[in-house]
Amino acid sequence: MRIILVSMPFGPLDRPALGISLLKPIVAAAGMRCDIAYLNLIFARLVGFDEYRWTSMELPYTAFAGDWVFTDALYGPRPGADSAYVGQILRGEWQLADDAIARILRIRRFAAPFLDYCLKSVRWSDYDVVGFTSTFEQNIASLALAQAVKQHHPRIVTVFGGANWEGEMGVALHASFSFVDYVCSGEAEESFPALLNQLRDNASSASISGVTRRQCGRSVASGPSPPIRDLDQWPMPDFSDYFLALDRTGASTATTPTLLCETSRGCWWGMRSHCTFCGLNGGSMSYRSKSPARALTELRYLTETWGIDFVEVVDNILDMTYFDTVLAELAALGAPLQLFYEVKANLRRWQVRRLKEAGVVRVQPGIESLDDRILKLMGKGSTTLRNVQLLKWCRSYGIAVDWNLLYGFPGETSADYSRMLRLLPAIRHLDPPSACGPVRLDRFSPYFERPAVYGIQNMQPLPAYHHLYPFAPQRVASIAYSFEFDRASGAAAGDAASEVIEYVTGWKESPEAGSLWQIAADSDTIILADTRAGRRRQYRLGGPDPPSTSSAMRHALLGPLNSFCTASSPTPPFPTRSSSPA
Repeated sequence: MRIILVSMPFGPLDRPALGISLLKPIVAAAGMRCDIAYLNLIFARLVGFDEYRWTSMELPYTAFAGDWVFTDALYGPRPGADSAYVGQILRGEWQLADDAIARILRIRRFAAPFLDYCLKSVRWSDYDVVGFTSTFEQNIASLALAQAVKQHHPRIVTVFGGANWEGEMGVALHASFSFVDYVCSGEAEESFPALLNQLRDNASSASISGVTRRQCGRSVASGPSPPIRDLDQWPMPDFSDYFLALDRTGASTATTPTLLCETSRGCWWGMRSHCTFCGLNGGSMSYRSKSPARALTELRYLTETWGIDFVEVVDNILDMTYFDTVLAELAALGAPLQLFYEVKANLRRWQVRRLKEAGVVRVQPGIESLDDRILKLMGKGSTTLRNVQLLKWCRSYGIAVDWNLLYGFPGETSADYSRMLRLLPAIRHLDPPSACGPVRLDRFSPYFERPAVYGIQNMQPLPAYHHLYPFAPQRVASIAYSFEFDRASGAAAGDAASEVIEYVTGWKESPEAGSLWQIAADSDTIILADTRAGRRRQYRLGGPDPPSTSSAMRHALLGPLNSFCTASSPTPPFPTRSSSPA
C-alpha cells in the first residue's frame, strides 16, 4: 500500500500539520509507504505569502473566506451564489471595505490554476490512498482536490479526517460528496492503519470503530473511535516533509517555523465541569498525558532534530503534575527551550514562577471574563481575583498572556458588566485581552447539547455555512460546527457589555496609556508612578507618610480590587512577605 497525506489551504504556514505527522510513522511501521504533501505552502507561494497570511489570520474567521475561495473549484461557476456571499457575508455581516473584497476575489482567481498544478505535479498514480486532514478553513479546498483526483484517478481511495469531520459532521459530509470514500472520525492512530489493512486485504471495514463508509449507497458510521489510552506507545511525529516543503517553496524565507508537541489529550477540568461554551474534545473529554520521561524525550528529540527551540504545546490544558516533573527538570537544565502552554487560570504564584524557570514564555489561560457571576455561568471554576492574580504574576515574571474577554453569555446582566467596568481601570497596567468578542455556540459544547437548560433558542448554523454548502437546511445544520442563537431574555450579544467593549477597545489600541511602575526605591521605601486612570499620580510605599496620603494611596491601589474580594476568596489580593509560596 502506498499512501499520501495532504495538507491543503488554508493550513498554517509556520507549523507542520501535527495529525498527519503523527500518522506517517505509524503507517510506515505497519510496512506501508507514506508521504505528506504540504500543498498549502504551494498555494501560499502562488498567491503571495502575505496574501495567504492575511486571508487565514486577519479576516474574520467566521466569514470562512478561505473556504469560499475554493467554492468555484468545487461546485463550478455560481455567479448568483457568489454575489449573495459577497453581499450578505462580506459586506453585510462583516462590513468589509471594497478593497478587502477585491483582494479576496483576486486570491480566488488562483484556485483553479493551483488545483491544476496539484494534479500535474503530484504523481497520484503512485498512490493507492490519499488522506486529507481538514481543520478550520481547509475543508472546501480539500474537497475540491479530492474531487479532481477521483475524476482523473478513479481507483484511488479518498479518506478524510480532522476536526471538520468529527462525529455527525463527518457523516453528513460523507453523504454529501460521493467522491469521499471513507472518514476517520476522532483519534485515528488505530482506525486509520486498520482501515489501510482492510483495504489492502479487500476486507470489510465495518468492524473498525470511528470509520464512516458507504453501504448500499448510504453513509454508515461504525460509532465513535475509542480514545487512545497510552500516549507513550506511539512514535515521534515526523516533520521532515514540512521542512522539505518549506525550503522548496521558499516559505522558509517568509515565515519562522514553530515546532508542535503534544503531551496530553482531553481536559482534566472538563471532566469535572465542562465549560458551557467549549466544543473541544468532541470525541472524548477523557484526560490522558504522556509520562514525564516521554514528554522530555520528545521535546529533546524534536528540538535537536530540527534545530528550533520554540515549541508550542498543543494540549488543551497543562498536566498539573508536570510542575514537579517536566517543568522542574527543564528548570534544572536552565530552561533550554521556549515553550507555549495552555493553562488553567487558578495557578499559584510558585507555579507561575516555575513556568518562567522552565522556559515557558507564553501561556493561554482560560480567563474569558472578569466577573465572578459570569464565570459561574460558564462553569469556569475560577474567580475574578484569581484571573487578575494570574495576569499580575505573569507580568511580574515576564510571561506573555493570550487571553480572551467574552460576552453574550445566556443569563448575564448589565450589572455584571457594570462591576467589570469599575475593575478594568485598576488593571490597565496589565496585558489587555488578545480578543474581545461574543461567545460562540460550538458543536459538542453543553450549550449545543442542552440548549433549553441555558435558555438558548432558535439555534442555527452561522450564515456563511449556507454559502459554502448548497444543501438542504437540515444537512447544513449537520455539517456546521458553529451556530448563532437567540437568548430567552431576548437580549442580543453585546447589549449589556457595550461599555466594557468600548473600554477594552481603547485598552488594546493604547496599552501604554495606563501604567503602574516603580520609579525609585531605597531600603524601606518604594515610589510608584500611576497613570492607570488617565492622570499621573505618585505613591510612596513604606516610610513616614501623612495619613491622608497613605489612605488615598491604599484606596487607589487596593480599593478597586478589594471591592471584588468576598469572604470566600481563597487567597488575599497581595501576598505579604510572610505568605507561603501558595
